[in-house]
Amino acid sequence: MDTLEINKAVAAVLIGGISFMVAGLIGDVLVRPKRLEKVAIPIETGAPVAATAAPAAETVPPIGPLLAKADPAKGEATVKKLCVACHTFNEGGKPGVGPNLYGVVMGPHGHQQGFSYSAGLKDKPGNWDYEALNHWLKKPAAYAPGTKMAFAGISNDQDRANVIAYLRSLSASPAPLPQP
Repeated sequence: MDTLEINKAVAAVLIGGISFMVAGLIGDVLVRPKRLEKVAIPIETGAPVAATAAPAAETVPPIGPLLAKADPAKGEATVKKLCVACHTFNEGGKPGVGPNLYGVVMGPHGHQQGFSYSAGLKDKPGNWDYEALNHWLKKPAAYAPGTKMAFAGISNDQDRANVIAYLRSLSASPAPLPQP
């Protein structure tokens, strides 16, 4: 590339930049925004909140009273909408994206052999008792930080109880229900 070609390229870049700048100035002259005297849509902010206020922790109600009026059939319907894309539910079923959930109630965390659980869940002590399932289904990422399960959770308390009642039915000998 000789000097003449370089000069042409630099001139093209300069003319393009100047053209955009002039177009912006002409646009500012032609279009004058009208300033409103008052805000068109006022936003009420309420009382000021202290800067040091911590967010309120989400509370999960005890599962016993909810399970007392839970409907496993409604839980199965919820499972079919939310869970079957990743989980299987038949006895001895192979895992999908998530583990098979037959017999999960009262089973240990990381219950299915051969499934690659995330460290946050695999190292979690205890079993999948009713309260653990309630917290897990409310917000999996809060129950086991670092989980691979990409599911936001079930916010409705009775829907969660229905799902847990359905999962309880997936066993040769279902675990006894907790006291309400």
